[in-house]
Parts: sequence; structure tokens; C-alpha cells
Amino acid sequence: MKLNELIRSYAGTRILPINNTRPYLIAEAGVNHEADMELARRLVFEAAEGGADAIKFQTYKAETIASKDSPSYWDLSLEPTTSQYKLFQKYDKFWKEEFEILARVCEEAGIEFLSTPFDVESATFLNDLMDVFKISSSDLNNRPFIEFMCDFGKPVILSTGASWLDEVKESAGWIQAKGNDLALLHCILNYPTADENANLAMIATLQAAFPDVLIGYSDHTLPRNMKTLEIATLLGAGIIEKHFTHDKTLPGNDHYHAMDKKDIRVFWDKMIKLSELLGDGIRKPIESEEMSRTNARRSLVSARMIPAGKTIDTGDITWKRPGQGIDPRDFSKLVGKTAKIDIDEDTVIHWTMINA
Repeated sequence: MKLNELIRSYAGTRILPINNTRPYLIAEAGVNHEADMELARRLVFEAAEGGADAIKFQTYKAETIASKDSPSYWDLSLEPTTSQYKLFQKYDKFWKEEFEILARVCEEAGIEFLSTPFDVESATFLNDLMDVFKISSSDLNNRPFIEFMCDFGKPVILSTGASWLDEVKESAGWIQAKGNDLALLHCILNYPTADENANLAMIATLQAAFPDVLIGYSDHTLPRNMKTLEIATLLGAGIIEKHFTHDKTLPGNDHYHAMDKKDIRVFWDKMIKLSELLGDGIRKPIESEEMSRTNARRSLVSARMIPAGKTIDTGDITWKRPGQGIDPRDFSKLVGKTAKIDIDEDTVIHWTMINA
């Protein structure tokens, strides 16, 4: 199912890896292509090879996203650039032509193309290339830009990092007032996010506040065996977004906390195991329980010798294993009946022993 179809078809049911349902996984390549088209192609094909459903880039120009006096908000020991403007300048060389090429590369690789726009011009040309708009946490309060993107009439995914719940409700209201289908991603706007700050319980908070909206998770924790994403999925995240790279050892803000294609495979292996553990959710005895159902349940059993013709009273019967005779739920039906034959003490009672 494509991402726009998933968002539009959501009907207030938690997304869990049961009944062949799985989270939609977005590999957030961002600008890890470093303005190199061959590297960008590699990222697309490696994301597809790992099993991501979509790969997402970021589309911006330094001069339209940040003033020259914009301080950093990331771990400077891992990304030493102190100015947002200077960092964005390093990676803002891809524009309309390059993203048109990347959209075709994604089609070739069999993976959905997405890119987050950060200005009106990029949003306009990206509209021709994708079916869903992603809005960054940093633009959650940017009402004119949000409403501009809503006017394209496509589903919108909004990340909710560094926001109060009331702010999320306000921004969601702008989108829904325009008639756009909406998905919300829990997010912590730290690079990287410490495990103790992940606050995955916020997924449930968003589900409660927006019962008819698909809730997902955008992750910035370090990819330690993909446990964070496994838990987020178990909590009901229907969309999972995580930064993606071809080499996690590279310096730079979006490499050190990113997943690679091996991590994606680890995640899907975990989803297979999780799906096995969760099952289909239907409350019924399964085939492997049949012997237990018969032998570990109880039957009505004679508490003493019951001679033929005797009217059975409560003192005549008790309940013991195995469950091969009259079900204890029929206790009151048995009381008052007469024995057809002599029934020895400690005998599992069957209806064939009882007069109709």
C-alpha cells in the first residue's frame, strides 16, 4: 500500500504487525547524499535493498531556511558546525532537476520517493513528484507555509518534535480545516536523542488525542539493534521514519544516528518475530492447545457411588480433570437427573450414563 493510501484509509485502528499489517518504513536520507548524485542513487538502492517502503530527502536553500545568525541545536561534538546557515550551505545544491532525477531513480528501484520541502518554491515543484507532503517539526508553527502545502490537496504528515500537545492540536486543526488527510509523527528534536528522552509513551498520548489520525514515530535515537523502532511499532506506530545512511561512521549531523541497510534488515527480522509473538489477535483455542483443552480442563465427576435410578443431588458430584465428560458449566442441568447405570465413585460422568 502506498503512503497516501495508508493515510487516507486509516480508520482509527492501531497499526500493529498482526493480520499481515506492518508499519510503513521511511528511510530519511535527508541530505546524506552530500550533493553527489551517484551517492544519492546508492542511498536509494540500498534503502530499497534493505526493505524500506520509501526514501525521503530534504529540499531547501540555506538562504530561505535560516538566517546567517542561526545557532546550532545538535551535538557539537559530533557535528562541529555551529551555524545552521553554514551547515545548510554544505548540502543545498540539489534542486528541481536533481529531485526529478531522484524520483525516477526511486521508481526504478521500486521505492516511494518523498522529500520534505522547506520553502514555497521547493514545495511547488515537489508536488509533481510525490503523493504526500511531509512537514518538519521545525515548521509545526509555520501556519502560512502549512496552509500553502495543504492547498495541493494531498495527505500531510506532520512531525511533532519540541511541541506542546496544544500546539499539535492547533497545527492539526489548520490541516484538517483544509480537508487534508493527516498523519502525526511523535518526534524528539534532539540529534541524537538519548534513550531516556525518547518518550515513546507519547505515541499513546497522540493516539488518545487524535483517535481518527494515523500516528507514527520519527526516530533520532542511536540504532542499537533497532529496539526503539520495535517498541514504537508495538505501541502502534503505523509510520516509522528514521535517518538513513550508507556509512554510519561518517562525520556529520545525519550519519551518526542513522540506520543503514543492515539495520533495516534487523528491524524487519524483529518485525517477523514480533508478528509471530503477537499472532492474529483472535481469542480462540489454537491447534496446539487441543490436548490441554481436553485434559487440563475439568469434568463433572462422581463424588461417591451413584446407584442406577438415583436422583442426582449436589452431594453426588464434584469436578475434576480431565475435561472429557460433562462440562462443569452444565452442573445445574445434571442435578435432578437420574442415573441410568451404577456410577462408581471418582468416575468421569458422561450424558450416556444419565437418563434424559
